[in-house]
Amino acid sequence: MENRMSQTFSPPRATPAVPVRRRGVCLVISAPSGAGKSTIANALRASEPQLLHSVSVTTRQPRPGESDGIHYHFRTMEEFSRMAEAGEMLEWATVFGRGYGTPRAPVEQALAEGRDMVFDIDWQGHRQIRAALPADVVSLFVLPPSIAELERRLNGRASDEADEIARRMQAARDEISHWNEFDHVIINSELDQAIAEARAVLVAARLQRHRQIGLTDLVASFGV
Repeated sequence: MENRMSQTFSPPRATPAVPVRRRGVCLVISAPSGAGKSTIANALRASEPQLLHSVSVTTRQPRPGESDGIHYHFRTMEEFSRMAEAGEMLEWATVFGRGYGTPRAPVEQALAEGRDMVFDIDWQGHRQIRAALPADVVSLFVLPPSIAELERRLNGRASDEADEIARRMQAARDEISHWNEFDHVIINSELDQAIAEARAVLVAARLQRHRQIGLTDLVASFGV
């Protein structure tokens, strides 16, 4: 008897009776240095190529392997100050004597086009972006499992000198003290689990009612 493999058929995807489009999400991920915010953000972008990265402006020097316009927009402090004063950045701050900020125009354009963006910034940047785009921001704070583990991770970075690590540890407790300003909090004890939890936050944000433009008209077409 001929063996036949069972096949599963899926019905064709139905088109909504009324078009519904979506405004983009600003997913803000914050954490003390070394807790894993950049690693988590990069993992989300790797799994979803359509997820946009907000390329920050900075006045620090490029590290080995970094390129202007890809990892950061590298600018002088004079250029950075001019951009901040002209309102060309959504948020900006000086950290350890270096300027960091988020250009405004590309973010506003992406959101209007329904494209999502991920920001890995500090608590001050989160406050500024939430104030500028209150309906668009969904925020996530990443905690290390312990302060000792955070110090171990920082000591494992070959790019940072001992005095730099000491400054970052001093700043870590201040950063962590703002954890309750965020919508969601995860503990990065196991990286894969932390990435999965961050992805769940992003998926839920995309489904928020206010973000789905045309949803009210679609429901009205049901006669309810």
